[in-house]
Amino acid sequence: MEKRLENNNYTKLYFGAWDRKSPFFESTQKYGAKAYGIYCHMYLPEYYDDPVKEYWALINDVTLWDVSVERIVEITGPDASEFTNYLTCRDLTKCAVGQGKYMLVTAPDGGIVNDPVLMRIGENQWWMALANNDAGLYALGAAINSGLNVKVTEPEVYPVQVQGPKSIKVMQTLFGDKILQIKYYWTLEADLDGIPVVISRTGWTGEMGYEIYLRDPSRGNELWERIMEAGKVHNIRVIAPCEARKIEAGILNHGQDMTIENNPYEIMGFERLVEEQSADYIGKQALARIKQEGVKKRLVGIKVEMERTVLWIEEAWPVHKDGKQIGKITDLAWSPRLKQNIGYVWVPTAFSEPGVDLEIQSTDGTLKGVTTKIPFIDPKKKTPSAKLS
Repeated sequence: MEKRLENNNYTKLYFGAWDRKSPFFESTQKYGAKAYGIYCHMYLPEYYDDPVKEYWALINDVTLWDVSVERIVEITGPDASEFTNYLTCRDLTKCAVGQGKYMLVTAPDGGIVNDPVLMRIGENQWWMALANNDAGLYALGAAINSGLNVKVTEPEVYPVQVQGPKSIKVMQTLFGDKILQIKYYWTLEADLDGIPVVISRTGWTGEMGYEIYLRDPSRGNELWERIMEAGKVHNIRVIAPCEARKIEAGILNHGQDMTIENNPYEIMGFERLVEEQSADYIGKQALARIKQEGVKKRLVGIKVEMERTVLWIEEAWPVHKDGKQIGKITDLAWSPRLKQNIGYVWVPTAFSEPGVDLEIQSTDGTLKGVTTKIPFIDPKKKTPSAKLS
């Protein structure tokens, strides 16, 4: 638990030994982190300076973030590929070594256990990059009862993100022109003067960007400073996860925007992730039934009219239609580019089409909102998936 003592202009943060510090923790302190949350029993920098300035640094230049809370679950063994495919509604039979996918780990009733980025590191080696390590325990339990020859572990791997249009230049400086060969959602194993890493062309932003997975936690601050030095001429800025850009891109937080109680057919755009395949997987029969029967509620986008700009909301806001509560807003933030507050809302299917007017009970009183499609910007992911030359 974090404690804060204030004495005039002096502020000190205290951190307990019961939660972990990332290999980049000292660097986040050095570069001005002022607030931390806790994900996966680890401190996550959530505030540095000015979220709007950080947003524009991400849009126009390049940014660096500590996302070591994104824990890695590794699946290895002779049956690793068959077992990994068994965990998800994605068809992994054509996933090549070095390729990645956005993955839904599914429950027997079709619920979403988690939504990691999946990477095939080797022939029989898969990584799931999670924002919640409950799915690691779920995978371990599934492995025990699967009858397959696999091993599920949590290796010492810690990611940072280098995101923004100038991220390519920074990564070229660090790793050379081989960076240009990495396609969207593909990976590359590399070595930076003895620092072992895996690089993936992924991120939490919808911008051009990379994640660097550090495999030697003793070299965290060294790697951080190498990135900062390479980015100096490109106006690199250390930031926290950018809530506004995440929402613009339609990126969800498991546990906030969706839980294990929700299935892919309830979330706008997620139905594409339930892929036809001959192989069996957990939840396959349930999802086939849900597809046939339809769903009663959906998560869609919402634009909210209000005077102030919202950085984030601390709890869900109830949503009403004709005086009756019908759903809730799970996330909301001010988009400097769209010049409005945007977010996600759960509503009955009958009210899930774009253009439905809603009333919102907020900390600012009753507000007006209207449903819309997600993502809000670049629905075809042209920016992060652009061909490099």
